[in-house]
Amino acid sequence: MGSMGEMGIVSTSSGGLGAKNNETIGMIVCYSPKMITTSGIWVGSMPWDYSLPVFLLQITLIIITTRFLVFILKPLRQPKVISEILGGVLLGPSVMGRIPKFADIVFPLRSVLILETMANIGLLYFLFLVGIEMDLYVIKRIGKKALTIAIIGMIPPFLIGISLSFFLQTSEDVGPGTFLLFLGVTLSVTAFPVLARILAELKLLNTELGKLALSAAIINDLCAWILISLAVSLAKTGATRFASLLVVVSAVVFVMCCIFVIRPAIAWIIRRTPESSNYNEFYICLIVSGVMICGLITDTLGTHPIFGAFVFGLVIPNGPLGATIIDKLQDFVSVFLLPLFFAISGLRTNIWAIHGSSTLGLLILAIFLSCTGKAVATIIVSVVNHMPMQESVALGLLMNTKGPIEIIILSAGRDQKVLDDQSFAILVIVAVIMTSIITPVITAIYKPARPFIPYKRRTVQWPKRDAELRILACVHTPRNVPTIINLIDASHPTKKSPICVFALHLVELTGRSSAMLIVHNSHKSGGHPALNRTQAQSDHIISAFENYEQHSGGVSVQPLTAISRYSTMHEDICNLAEDKRASLILLPFHKQQTLDGSMEATNPAFRGINQNVLATAPCSVGILVDRGLDGSTRVAATETTHHVAVLFFGGPDDREALAYGWRMAEHPGVCLTVLRFLPGEDAADPVVEPSSDTRDLRILTVITDNEREKKLDDEYINEFRIKNTNDESISYSEKIVNNGEETAAVVRSLDNTHDLYIVGRGQGMISPLTAGLTDWSECPELGAIGDLLASDMSETKSVLVVQQYVGGGEEDNEMETQSSPIRQAHCNINSTNRWPSRGPGTVQLQVMNMQRGMGAGYFG
Repeated sequence: MGSMGEMGIVSTSSGGLGAKNNETIGMIVCYSPKMITTSGIWVGSMPWDYSLPVFLLQITLIIITTRFLVFILKPLRQPKVISEILGGVLLGPSVMGRIPKFADIVFPLRSVLILETMANIGLLYFLFLVGIEMDLYVIKRIGKKALTIAIIGMIPPFLIGISLSFFLQTSEDVGPGTFLLFLGVTLSVTAFPVLARILAELKLLNTELGKLALSAAIINDLCAWILISLAVSLAKTGATRFASLLVVVSAVVFVMCCIFVIRPAIAWIIRRTPESSNYNEFYICLIVSGVMICGLITDTLGTHPIFGAFVFGLVIPNGPLGATIIDKLQDFVSVFLLPLFFAISGLRTNIWAIHGSSTLGLLILAIFLSCTGKAVATIIVSVVNHMPMQESVALGLLMNTKGPIEIIILSAGRDQKVLDDQSFAILVIVAVIMTSIITPVITAIYKPARPFIPYKRRTVQWPKRDAELRILACVHTPRNVPTIINLIDASHPTKKSPICVFALHLVELTGRSSAMLIVHNSHKSGGHPALNRTQAQSDHIISAFENYEQHSGGVSVQPLTAISRYSTMHEDICNLAEDKRASLILLPFHKQQTLDGSMEATNPAFRGINQNVLATAPCSVGILVDRGLDGSTRVAATETTHHVAVLFFGGPDDREALAYGWRMAEHPGVCLTVLRFLPGEDAADPVVEPSSDTRDLRILTVITDNEREKKLDDEYINEFRIKNTNDESISYSEKIVNNGEETAAVVRSLDNTHDLYIVGRGQGMISPLTAGLTDWSECPELGAIGDLLASDMSETKSVLVVQQYVGGGEEDNEMETQSSPIRQAHCNINSTNRWPSRGPGTVQLQVMNMQRGMGAGYFG
């Protein structure tokens, strides 16, 4: 038989890619045990003559190509499915497949069976995961507006499909009704996972537009699955009307069995497993195997195997079991198996099958009509429901998002011979183009205006004692919650001086659609189990804050969720802080304490978030280093349970730290110690490297600013001491030091009675008391003293590092707290009367000089 005889197969099949066995005219199979793996090139065996090496080569090329395209298209904000399909197109007959040697070696016809089988297994598990993540309770809560948009938005594509059916060539074996059904579903469906990711990229998930789009997309997807199951049943070649009816009836019976047999069995497994325990490996294996069993059953009954996998996932109750299965399968399916399916779709797409200018015009017409038809219908419904025109247009474009489901429908249509090569190629290109243009177009035309909300209470020091303190508390994991709750509880919330807490759960934007669903699913879910582990964490966080709110008289809690890339997460934090008029942003430190007392980094990206927030925050910021302030010693009203120490060196950040400590001291269960560090006679003067052109002016500016800051420090310290003279829970002392070494020695010698230190970050301040300490700082974002406390202190001492906000508006210039020389110059350009009189034009010269020293970009 030659080389093919060694492989063991001789075939006279005339079918192409994906041909069925029953279409083969003749086939001889000669099995050889050596047809799987090669004996090696050293004995003359060529790897591409054996199935396993060829399969491994195909997978490698597909993954490398798709990941390269993901990297290339990432700046354009393109969904990953676009890169996966384009990767298949590049490797297929459209580009690389036109090279005969490449096609014969990498994608020979004999290898397609294995590749398609693996791709369809990935598709089964992908639809299974989609079914698990789809919450039926969410669908029940969808409003009439979203339902109307979803249903009416599907009508025009069906009408367009009727028009296109007269031009697109179809198989003679398939009736026009079946072709119309496939075409209508393809053009009308909206890809929920891709849409959710686009909304997250555009920061629209939490907006009314985003929630409405997601609600309509869920209804759209559900309708699409019902219609595609019907289309597959009707598309069976050679099936009579009675046989097609039996296929539909058997599919309904299968669904009933899943609901009334499989779902109770899964519920029995859940009841047998305590919530705190891991699920038995046998149960997980049984459910994973059940995906293939359900796929086999539905394929045997005449519907597509993916229908069985999807329904099986749909009947698994939401909760820890579903979250466990998703965590075990999601990455392997989405990173390894699913790209194979999309690559196969690309390999099947032959753009050279589109012949002539008339067909090209048909392609352009299909893109235009299918996109505009659904967009116009959505816009009309939105305007009727009193939505602004700009949001209506944006919603119409978003509802045209295509993705995995459309490719699945098209592939099923091609397998059933509903679509020929030309129709398949046209519709795949339509789906790719429509999805790829959504994000750039929405970014260009829809720019939601954020209302500017001027407010003065951007610090802890500025408001009156009985004013409401608004805190934006950021949380990465449930481990951060007890510490922040205990800190807020120690901050003396009362009905007279309440604290409003915005509990913000920070979630990384990943490729999983499950992370997006927690925004759509209301936190007040009526006790329904979580969809996935991410939402389980979110529910746990929110439950803890709400439970604290119920048991505290002066605290109100509003739960929020921010889903974003770590690189842009600080934008969400700062925007929410400004929208909610927060006075303080609380951030957890990027390290957490281990069992042996040491500190280890949880996620390096958390540090970048903290640094970015410090640089762009619209209010004061506090970074909390937790070393046991976790609620184990809950603050009580009858006994002192917290000993707080404020280390005061001077400057706006230290005044903010003292203001927060002063508020905590009002709690009867908190004992406050204020330790002020003062320079001794041997302390060196502040050293500033002068500029070559304005040397004397820069030195004079720094000296004058330090004098002004010292005056503000003295005034605030005196006010604090006068008002707390008779308070036995507050003690004040001073330490005389001359340099950074003496400062570090005093800090390390502090007694062990304190469990929380509050210090200012000291950014921009020039002090001989901290000179040299920053040279060895491991975490400069904490400042010199904050880093010293976080790295050298006992394992039981928590640290709160505070940075005070100093803005540039008139309302901020009225505050008594001014910032460092650089930030002070920025915020006082319009209020020269607050500066010591040094002649006209001094302020402008000072700002220009600081631009030279620090970089003009600071003032941009």
